[in-house]
Amino acid sequence: MPQHLSPREILAELVGFATVSRDPNLPLIEWVAGYLHSHGIESFQHRKPTEPDTKAALFAHAGPRVAGGVVLSGHTDVVPVDGQSWTSDPFVLAEREGRLYGRGTTDMKGFDALAIWAMVEAQQRGVPLQLALSYDEEIGCVGGRDLAEALVASDLPRAASVIVGEPTMMKAVSGHKGSVNFWVHVHGVEVHSSILHTGVSAIMWGAKLIDWCNGINAQNAARTPGPVAAMFEPPYTNVHVGQISGGTAHNITAKDCAFGVGFRIVPGETTEQWVTRFKAEVARLTEQMQQVRPEAWIEITPMFEVPVLRPSADNSAETLVRAITGDNASLQVSYGTEAGHFQAAGYDAVVCGPSDIILAHTPDEYIEIAQLEAGQRFMDRLLTRLG
Repeated sequence: MPQHLSPREILAELVGFATVSRDPNLPLIEWVAGYLHSHGIESFQHRKPTEPDTKAALFAHAGPRVAGGVVLSGHTDVVPVDGQSWTSDPFVLAEREGRLYGRGTTDMKGFDALAIWAMVEAQQRGVPLQLALSYDEEIGCVGGRDLAEALVASDLPRAASVIVGEPTMMKAVSGHKGSVNFWVHVHGVEVHSSILHTGVSAIMWGAKLIDWCNGINAQNAARTPGPVAAMFEPPYTNVHVGQISGGTAHNITAKDCAFGVGFRIVPGETTEQWVTRFKAEVARLTEQMQQVRPEAWIEITPMFEVPVLRPSADNSAETLVRAITGDNASLQVSYGTEAGHFQAAGYDAVVCGPSDIILAHTPDEYIEIAQLEAGQRFMDRLLTRLG
């Protein structure tokens, strides 16, 4: 007889894999594949094109091969523990005072464990259910796009709805902002700072672009938001610079300045719209720089893009989750998830999972045992409805 693990036991296995985004996730994926196989569930892997030997996504179908079912979607990577003070090993599940501690317990191996448990239950009950586990979510939902495309291209029956299990305290989140991020490299020209006007300071010109970002935030904040934007906090697209480096000495104009620029975009506005505006400002500043020194310029490199999750009046995934939970509140969030990729691939999608987002990424990250149990009850009710 195959071993039938509880959600808590599965969570202990998953936490034991140190799947920080910079490291492999393949050992975890292979463990999941083996466990599903022991229960008669065939799974499929999509290897990351640039790291096929170390990273993979997994998708699987349990129960009758019929279309129109549900996909349970989670990511397998976690953020680093570097520099954080933990009171126990972050990669060994530990129980203290009704909580289960470990990296990823909230974000989002708790949901992954519930989804894997539900797949085995679905197989035993003869209920159609699908599982989708991704890589590289924590570095920009990079793997979510690959996973959604691989699932659509597979010969598995097409599901109608996707539940993405990011932590929402088991509430239905029907919309989130999208994002697009760039790495900016300002190429200046070094001269002695006493003759500043003959060179180009990459830092000072980079500051002009950063100040443009400040101006965009002020303009957007001053506008009256539309009905969709008003659902979010803040109710507008905002621009952020979180890292910056450059310069070699106080008395030399900086040859280089590098920083990241990220847009959090409300539904109703488009990535293309903001990318066009950003590139136009980069071109304008580059032209001014080159009037001083022709070799100066601003280089921008796309990092990642996360599609918005658009609220919809006829979202079957949202309707299903609300029917199970009894939750009728309208919730939207300003962070991004892989739900946007699934919606872009033609699925109805909703975000709903155990625990609270405020616990994600923290030292001594934990999930309340009560939340894991609530998630298990949700899965049991989901299986009953699908059956």
